[in-house]
Amino acid sequence: MTSTPLRLAVIIGSVREGRFGPVVANWFAGQAREHGAFEVDVIDLAEMELPLALPAVSPLMEPNPVRPDGMVDLTERLGAADAIVIVTPDINRSYPAALKAAIDWHFTQWNRKTVGFVGYSGKSGGLMAIEHLRTVLNELNAHTVREYVSFPRYFLLFGPDGQLVEPAEFERAAAAMLDQLFWWASALTAARELPVSA
Repeated sequence: MTSTPLRLAVIIGSVREGRFGPVVANWFAGQAREHGAFEVDVIDLAEMELPLALPAVSPLMEPNPVRPDGMVDLTERLGAADAIVIVTPDINRSYPAALKAAIDWHFTQWNRKTVGFVGYSGKSGGLMAIEHLRTVLNELNAHTVREYVSFPRYFLLFGPDGQLVEPAEFERAAAAMLDQLFWWASALTAARELPVSA
C-alpha cells in the first residue's frame, strides 16, 4: 500500500424517499476503510442541488460552467477523488435521474478516473443500472473496473441493524473490486501527471 492513501469517493446514487442506498453505501465504505488503500469520502446526492436543466455549453467544452451553489461541494469532492464507487439501485431498468444529473454536470471530474459499482435491487441486484453506467462513463473517458458488488433481493440480505446476515461472499466481491480500483487508480493518478497528446 502507498504511504499516502488514494482518495475514494463513494456516491449514494438514489435520493428517493425510503431509499436503502445509505445502508449499502455505509457497508461498502466500511469495507473500503478495512482494505486500507483508500481515504474514503461518502457523498450523498440527497444533500446536493442537482437541477436537471444543464448548462448551455457542455462541461466537456467548458470545464467550469456556472453551477448552483448547492453543487459546489459535490464538484470539489468529485474533483479530489482518485477513484469513485457508485452505489445504485435499478429504477425502471436503469439508474436514478439524480445520478444522471450529477454525472452530466461534470466532465473533468470523471476524466481519466477509475470507477466501480455497487448495485442493489430486486432480482437484478442493480446490474441493469451498472451496465448503463458503464456506457455513460466510457463516454466521459473514465475507466470502469470489471469487478462489482451486487445485492439481489437486498431486503433479504441485510438485517435490521444494517449488517449483512451472511457477509462472506459480498466481502470477497468488495475486496476484489477494491484491489482493481487500487491498481487502476494508482496507474491513472500517475498518468494524469503526463501531458495529453493531441
